[in-house]
Amino acid sequence: MRISVPVSRLTCPVAAVRGLDAAEVARQRARYGRNDVTDRPRRSALQTVRESLRDPMLWFLVGTGALYFSLGERSEGWVMVLAIAPLLGMDAFLHRRTQVSTEGLRTRLAARATVLREGREEDVPAEDVVVGDLARVEAGSHFPADGLVVRGEGLQTEESSLTGESLPVRKRPLARLPPGAEPPVEGAHWGLAGTRLLTGTAWVRIVYTGPDTRYGSIVRSAAGDSRARTPLQVAVAHLVAVLVSVAALLCAVLAFVRWRQGFGWMDALLSAATLGVAALPEEFPLALTFFLGAGVYRLARRQALVRRAVSVENIGRVTCICSDKTGTLTEGRLRVARVLPAAEASPAQVLRAAALASREEGRDPLDAALLEAAAGASALPTGMTPEATFPFTEERQRETAVVRDGPGGLLVVVKGAPERVLDLCTLEPAARTEWAHRVEALAREGSKVIACASQGLEAASWRGGEPQRGFHFLGLVGCEDPVRPGVAEAVRECRDAGLRTVMVTGDHPETARAVARRLGLGGEQPRVLTGDALEARLEDTGRVPPVDVVARAVPAQKYALVKALRREGEVVAATGDGVNDVPALQAADVGIAMGERGTRSAREAASIVLLDDDFGTLVRAIAEGRQLFRNLRRCFLYLLLIHLPLVSTAALLPLAGYPLLYLPIHIVWLELIIHPTAMLAFQEAARPGRLSPLHGRGPARFFSRGEWATLAL
Repeated sequence: MRISVPVSRLTCPVAAVRGLDAAEVARQRARYGRNDVTDRPRRSALQTVRESLRDPMLWFLVGTGALYFSLGERSEGWVMVLAIAPLLGMDAFLHRRTQVSTEGLRTRLAARATVLREGREEDVPAEDVVVGDLARVEAGSHFPADGLVVRGEGLQTEESSLTGESLPVRKRPLARLPPGAEPPVEGAHWGLAGTRLLTGTAWVRIVYTGPDTRYGSIVRSAAGDSRARTPLQVAVAHLVAVLVSVAALLCAVLAFVRWRQGFGWMDALLSAATLGVAALPEEFPLALTFFLGAGVYRLARRQALVRRAVSVENIGRVTCICSDKTGTLTEGRLRVARVLPAAEASPAQVLRAAALASREEGRDPLDAALLEAAAGASALPTGMTPEATFPFTEERQRETAVVRDGPGGLLVVVKGAPERVLDLCTLEPAARTEWAHRVEALAREGSKVIACASQGLEAASWRGGEPQRGFHFLGLVGCEDPVRPGVAEAVRECRDAGLRTVMVTGDHPETARAVARRLGLGGEQPRVLTGDALEARLEDTGRVPPVDVVARAVPAQKYALVKALRREGEVVAATGDGVNDVPALQAADVGIAMGERGTRSAREAASIVLLDDDFGTLVRAIAEGRQLFRNLRRCFLYLLLIHLPLVSTAALLPLAGYPLLYLPIHIVWLELIIHPTAMLAFQEAARPGRLSPLHGRGPARFFSRGEWATLAL
């Protein structure tokens, strides 16, 4: 990865140890803006009510109330208007509840930053960082913006929120910029917004802030994606369109007949309004909101926060899941999976040496995994005083420690890249080749492999340097990002129910293939494509090839995959927890973010947030969505059957010349009293057990043409 550096953005040489003065800060802020990426204004209660007022059924009640007012029937008019209150109230309450719940999940990428200004360090809000600032980032802190690392040693960052890869990334300082007006600089010199420094202290010259950062560009591309109506919204609109068309025709015919019968135009309008209230089930918005609210409540109890109520149904029609790997299917942390000791060593000796060469006070996830494994094997060294350490660097690719080992003795331990450690050891060529093959085998299993070695020294003969030969090879340690408990079962349940699952990751293809095997994706031979290969196939054919895993994928390729699947008629759910997942979350029919590990932007882009980060919760959410549609269908059928006798009496009696049997206010009161009770009877929860298959992949429809014909008869 290379990122260009416009020299015009910098006010001084990139590696100069000086900050900005007050005038430069003001000038840079005026030119490039504040360091603000994701802030969005909160939606007011008035905006929420305004969105609810778009429902045509509510305006029908308003029109009927206006008719009563024009006739001088004020009490009836107010009753019709007040009948709208429960509908607006429940809809507004659900919107506000999900919004307030999500507020509790919001966290800033970097709340504050330390910058050098006016010759001294200042602690400022992250939003006040400007282009050209020299910022200091400590281990465990997030980078406030995109900048070039100009000072620091032993730097490692976690970039899974941007790249999807869980392994630490080494960083090194940049002494000077390459020539040119906008020279490209390797990613190893960059500290990026949205990523975290694991080890060391870095000084960073800020180059991009706010929407100009990689973080900001991903969020901006996602915000530009339009969101189509859900199948539930389309189905309800189709049902309402049918009922409105039939009701409008009947009302026009009835009004004309009553006027021809000599009852006057006021009576004709009132008769038409009565028939309209009887024919149009205006409680449909209430029923829909009620059922969605019940689904939101059920999923909240199952650790799934629904940010958009219609997603409860939409997720029930999902046919394909595009899942991020790190933190979603896996735990997003390293763990020792395999220890292969040499013939004359034991696993405990290997772990002991690895622990001695690790730093307990650091934040390196590899060191943390090795220390944890050594403690679990009772191999954690105690009472051994370190004399010297030689930290990991990109050039050496190993870490060495010299510790006191008894009176007059020293023990030198080394861990690092297998090829580097093997070069330090006294091994026969055949043995070296055999260990190299074992390294390749572990790598094919998806492990990050390190080698360990040691040698003893006389304290009197040691001159303080790092030994370069004579090590005794101890063995290999394979670390992996473990699969989350229950994920393999959830994947199998999805497959049995006909749901297609595609894992999208930035990892190496062999690593991704090994994880897919552990998950059961594609059986023993998962179909793996790189992101570039997938992109080429999409450009050539426009269709998604058979694939179980997309490896080495960048955000744009995951986004393109989701869009292509939707074009082919799939209802797509995209899961993820990082900023790199935001475009796909926005483009999918249902975006699902992780609540514990998920970044702020991922949670805001998602329709559903899994509070426990459990992939199995997704399966339960799909089951609830499918049950919701069945419940709604039964409820709407009941409502239509209730309205049939009302429509018959409201139409036939006036057509025959008889007085009206009841007025619109009577029908409204009947519906407000009877229907809420009836809705409770259709609240059947999804049954535990296997996920039921989805029947039919066409547009969502509550009733088929045959069922409409039966209702008409």
